[in-house]
Amino acid sequence: MIIDAHVHLYPPEVARDPAGWARDAGESHWAALCTRTRRDGRAVQSFPSVDELLREMDAAGVARAVLLGWYWEKAETCAWQNRFYAGCVQAHPDRLSGFATLYPAAGRETVLAELRRAHDEGLVGIGELSPHSQGYSIDDGTFGAVLALAGELAMPVNLHVTDPVSRPYPGRVETPLNDFVRLARAWPRTTFVLAHWGGLLPLVDASARALGNVSYDTAASPLLYGADVWTRFLSAVPHDRVLFGSDFPLNLYPQLDAQPRMARLITEARGASAGDDVLGGNIARLLGE
Repeated sequence: MIIDAHVHLYPPEVARDPAGWARDAGESHWAALCTRTRRDGRAVQSFPSVDELLREMDAAGVARAVLLGWYWEKAETCAWQNRFYAGCVQAHPDRLSGFATLYPAAGRETVLAELRRAHDEGLVGIGELSPHSQGYSIDDGTFGAVLALAGELAMPVNLHVTDPVSRPYPGRVETPLNDFVRLARAWPRTTFVLAHWGGLLPLVDASARALGNVSYDTAASPLLYGADVWTRFLSAVPHDRVLFGSDFPLNLYPQLDAQPRMARLITEARGASAGDDVLGGNIARLLGE
């Protein structure tokens, strides 16, 4: 069973006018990343409906998708997306799982209440978060309280990671790799998922391979690395700590596909001998499925 562990989805009002919505909502960083166009004028991503996502999953043979939130700049945007995801999961419990997004700078009481509500509504993880993009320290007390509660509730925490040597792009934010090592060591009962191959953290810091509470997803892989990254990473990191994720609806192969597609990355993964554990078993285990 193929499970895509890293998918984004937005309510219809975003799809109707992404840039206008972001302007009105005060979400400028999201706009810089998600509403930009490539040099040829094509959008970097699409904004599918729930039904369109399900049809794309069917076409690619994806049994389940994990809906990840965004590292929003406002607490009200987080709550708005969490309610949307809760509705999606309740409508399609056999196909969709959802993660809650949070803005720790809103204050401990507000944030923990939102996390508990999201958990009660059926969301099963937290993220994609990015302290470095959202403007709070990894040592922030409210963020620490979130991580502690995540461990108690068995909710994996997905964190955005930027490879320190990756090329510049609009909206790029530095995320020092050692920060993630510190978090994993400080919160050993919390499961972390470092997005985008974790910026290749375990390849540049061998000590990170011993962090048993850290997994890595493959989101946006073709836009960041060549196809050889699968072999390099899987030869250094235990396979049970790698999760297939596409970052849909980001178009991963703009030279080949006019619209975002899930299937091509699955083909790339299988060509690199990624097994059923990577393609679905590992995230199912983390989510207790």
